[in-house]
Amino acid sequence: MKKLALVSAISLAASGQAMAAAYKLPESSINATALSAAYVANAHGADASYYNPAAMVFSEEQRASIEADLTLVHLTSINLTSTNLGTDATKTENIPVPTFHYISPAMDNMRFGLSVVAPGGLSKRWKGIGKTFAEEFTLETIELNPTISFKVNDRFSIGGGLRAIFSSGVVKSSDQGVIPVISPSRDLKGDSWDFGYNLAFHFEPTEQLKLSATYRSKVDLTVEGNATLSDTVALPTIYTPASVEIPIPASLSLAAAYDVTPDTTMELVLERTYWSAYKELDFEYPASVGGYTALFDNPSAKNWKDSNTIRIGVTHQVNPKLTMMAGFAYDETPVPEAYAGFELPDSDAKIFSVGARYNYSDDLSIGAALLYDQKKKLAIDAGESTNPFLSGGSQTFEDARAYLLTVGLEYKF
Repeated sequence: MKKLALVSAISLAASGQAMAAAYKLPESSINATALSAAYVANAHGADASYYNPAAMVFSEEQRASIEADLTLVHLTSINLTSTNLGTDATKTENIPVPTFHYISPAMDNMRFGLSVVAPGGLSKRWKGIGKTFAEEFTLETIELNPTISFKVNDRFSIGGGLRAIFSSGVVKSSDQGVIPVISPSRDLKGDSWDFGYNLAFHFEPTEQLKLSATYRSKVDLTVEGNATLSDTVALPTIYTPASVEIPIPASLSLAAAYDVTPDTTMELVLERTYWSAYKELDFEYPASVGGYTALFDNPSAKNWKDSNTIRIGVTHQVNPKLTMMAGFAYDETPVPEAYAGFELPDSDAKIFSVGARYNYSDDLSIGAALLYDQKKKLAIDAGESTNPFLSGGSQTFEDARAYLLTVGLEYKF
């Protein structure tokens, strides 16, 4: 049954503290992790089906190809120092994320692909006072992305696909003496299927230069289900139907890849994510929820802003067997400081990555990549937050880090 845990978790929002701004997770293959997702114009393996379907028809490999990867995500503890709430920290998280990519054999000017990825996700569990707002907020997503590519001429191609996203979430909160008079809690679980599309354009004006543009549509998560609200002091437990709608934002990537030498390619990606679609979180109930209204029913303003990410990657073929990669990205947060909180204390991030692929044979290659995501310290001045419990003092969230290790293999047949 669809319930409200999902959208409550999404209101944190990706990428745990996600691996990117908010809750996006753009690293869904060996190459993408190794290059800090600076992998659009130069996408050329099975994972091109996800990162740039238009480029599938320009692949030198004419056979079918499949890639299976596993990314191990380690999220460090986030530490809070508050002048009115004291100190707290989140639990560390270790999350396995499997992904799969496939492209068909070349068929004249067409090619098909399929990717199964996790486009976003998070897990946040506070140990102390933060339980009032986020005892557990977990979001898991799976995206099925069938794609098609068509070569218009020897230099230009187009591509696109369907986005089918399954999401599941858990949200738990329990008052730790912060809320006056009452001591409310909630325990929600849920899931949802929602749909969108993606488009891609690929142009090779010279033998050395590749230009690409990709667009992933907004996907509105529409969740209907049941909510349970309870209190240990005065209010009765309420079981009620509820609904809410939250957007997963659209994103646009413009990319250029240039062969500096026959063995070395550099790529620059400019990415715009349209988070401004997330203006408020408003749960709808068929009837009044009484004393819980102020906490769980009144609309909560979000007012997120569109964000930019700059990605740079370099790929170097050492020899016919070994390819090395490295990347860097600067990732802006979409969350204004006034609207940040325990659910997602997000901030700008610097991302560093390295990786390698080894051709074991003409049919099989293996690879591994490591990525480090370092979030800036988030300092919220007293009176700045729109959350009345946080505005009563100054809040400092720091030490947020993410480590990603991706291993996998690609087979051509």
